This record gives sequence, structure tokens and C-alpha cells, in this order.
Amino acid sequence: MHSLSTQVLIVGAGPAGLATAIGLAERGVDFVIVDALDEAQNTSRAAVIHAATLDSLRALSLSDRLVAQGIEVPRFRIRERDAVLFDASFAGLPTLTPFALMIPQDETERIFIDRLAELGHVVRRPVRLTRFDASAAGVRATCEGEDGAVTIDARYIVGADGEKSTVRAGAGIAFPGDTYGSFLLADVRMDWPIERQEVSLFFAQAGTVVVAPLSRERYRVVAQLADAPPAPALADVQRLMDARGPRSGVRVREVLWGSRFQVHHKLADRLHQGPVLLVGDAAHVHSPAGGQGMNLGLRDAVALSGALHAALRDGTENLLEAYGSERRLAAARVLAMTDRLTRVATLSGPAARWVRNRLIAAASAVPAVKRAVARRLAGYG
Repeated sequence: MHSLSTQVLIVGAGPAGLATAIGLAERGVDFVIVDALDEAQNTSRAAVIHAATLDSLRALSLSDRLVAQGIEVPRFRIRERDAVLFDASFAGLPTLTPFALMIPQDETERIFIDRLAELGHVVRRPVRLTRFDASAAGVRATCEGEDGAVTIDARYIVGADGEKSTVRAGAGIAFPGDTYGSFLLADVRMDWPIERQEVSLFFAQAGTVVVAPLSRERYRVVAQLADAPPAPALADVQRLMDARGPRSGVRVREVLWGSRFQVHHKLADRLHQGPVLLVGDAAHVHSPAGGQGMNLGLRDAVALSGALHAALRDGTENLLEAYGSERRLAAARVLAMTDRLTRVATLSGPAARWVRNRLIAAASAVPAVKRAVARRLAGYG
């Protein structure tokens, strides 16, 4: 067994872990980032970065790179089949990037990894955290890698290791919540009758479906679907679109990638406990409604990297305590919003759906409501 020491050990090299590492590297903080996977995943998964997140990432020299590669989408609409119920524009947002940026997660991670390399750092992989002991002085972590066991001593440990976080479990931090059921996710090429400047959320008696444009003439399809197939085929996606999307003009030509996933609604009791910090899915998971998950984690990461730098520089925990309380409050607001969106979108009774649609259409006629919705979806408030 060999050993090393560092100021911060980051466990997990998804978007939140990578952004935390970049924030620390920008500030000259010594850290080690490890991931259990042999290499970064090459599937698209999360696919939208909102304006408020791009604002945060600008300090890490990431926003312009992301925008150069993604698709700018300035409009969000709620539809019931061919009828538009709600129309929100991001064009009036107080930002340099007044749009939702559609970019697959694997492309986002590649941009982050390249930026981290520019700053002189790499992800150590495959390295799996097996346990750690925490004290007032820091943590001693035991990891397993290709070269055997390694002990890492660090002042702080950051859990960026997802919903089943080993860091969170090792710290004994509770993660209560519920499960919504299964969702279908697919990236497809298809004939689509709606302009590529719009993310569309469809309400239908059979359930909801979200369709968003991606680069290279692709579309992301996400739908709540009981017993969703683990690897959706072309016929599965076509059947879904026929039941929930526009009544004509949709022909799915190719499924590039697809999966089934369970959606949970969970929030960690704490994001900061002594030398343990949580970011991203290790701290909170929720419905994909509004595309908020990765965005919340990236804003966690930017805030945490600044707080860790200050704590190590000044020797005080004040900003880490503020990080824990403020980011948990932000997560609670997002969880409440996505929970409401999911419950409203999946009303089953025809009378309830009729009332819902009339209320949404009426709200769309009020400019102040449309501006508030656009701001909330974009991450401002």
C-alpha cells in the first residue's frame, strides 16, 4: 500500500466533481480527484445547461467553450399535442447567454477534462474509495486502484460520487426521499415538425414527453413511462411520440442511444459535516422536469470551490457552513419546483387535466408570469 497527502480529495469525476476540481485548480489549491470508472462515460445523459449556470461557469473559463459546442435554444413551450398552452422566452434574461444551451453530458465532461488538463491536472482512474475515517484534522481515505491500495490523507473530502455516494454513506448523512417511477430517455434522429429553437414539454392523457434539439441533427426525448424498456428501440420511441407528441409530422428514423432510469426525489440532511462536503447528485436528486439536475450540481461546485479555498486560506469553517446551508436551501427550492411540475404534468383525470390546461393557458397571457417562469427555469431564483 502506498500513500499520499493533499488538501482536498474529490471522489467522483462527473460534471460536479470536475467543476469543483477546476475551481480549486484555478485558485492554486492542492487536490486529488479520483473516479471508479476506467474512463469517462460516452453517453449523453444530462443535456441542458441553463443561463444561470453558464454565468457561474464563466469564472472557470468554461462558458464560452460550452456555448461554442452547444445549441442555443431561446424558447420553452408547454403543449398538449398540437396546442400551445404556455410560451416562455429566455431572450429577456439579464445575462450574456439568454438561452438554454443544449449540449450532451459526455461533451460537457470532455470540455471540463480538457480544461482541467490545461491547468495541469488529471483524473486518477480507475480508483475506488472503499472507506474513510474523519476527524477534526481531516480524513484518511482508503482507495483501490489498478496498482493496489492507496491511502490518501486530506483536510477535506468532497463527495461528488452520485446518488449512491460512498462519501455520504461513510459520513452517515441521511438521504431521505421518494421514487417517482421509471422514465425513458433516448437520443434520436427524426423528422420533427417544430422549429429547433424550442424545448417542448407535451402533456397527453398517456403522460408527458419532453423533446429538445441536440447538435448533429439529434433530438433528446424524455418521458415518464411505466415499465420503460431498458434499451428503447425505434418502435418504442415512435409509439411514444404517436401517443403524446404532435398528431402528425413525426417519424423516428434512428435511435442513437437510449436507456431507462428511475427518478428519485431526495435531499441530503446536510451538505457539510466536519471535513465532509457533498455536491451534485450525492447531495440531491429529483425529477428531470425543467432540466435542473446537472445545473444545480454545477452551481454547487462553483460555490464549493470558492468556499474551500477560503477555508484553507483563512483556517475558518464559516464559508463552508454557509455553503452547506445556502446550497441545501437552493436544492430544496429546486426539488419543490420539480415535484410540482411533475405532479401537475402527470394528472390523470380528464377533468383535472382540462382545468390544468385552462389555468396554464391563462397564465401564459400574463407577461409577468412568463418572465418569472423563464427566470426560474434558467436558474435565477
